[in-house]
Amino acid sequence: MKKDGLPEKARAIIDGLKLSHNCQYDEKDSIGKRYRRQDAIGTPYCITVDHDTMTNDTVTIRDRDTMQQERVAIADLDRIVSEKVDLRKLLKEL
Repeated sequence: MKKDGLPEKARAIIDGLKLSHNCQYDEKDSIGKRYRRQDAIGTPYCITVDHDTMTNDTVTIRDRDTMQQERVAIADLDRIVSEKVDLRKLLKEL
């Protein structure tokens, strides 16, 4: 949604992540369409900012492959994303 301070919060979050990760910002269409668009280009994890974000400083991370979602604190976001995309960890699981 393009109101209630959500875009500003989302931009602040992406600014904190973009130095360590390849990030893309999207606020067009419904959340379902955004997820599908990101799935199509191969984005492994989507982070969603919503009204709960504004009250408790948490976001939702959605896994493209499993479609599972988890609510995490913004303060932990960089660490969590780093762990999820760590190639060494992924190769050990094979």
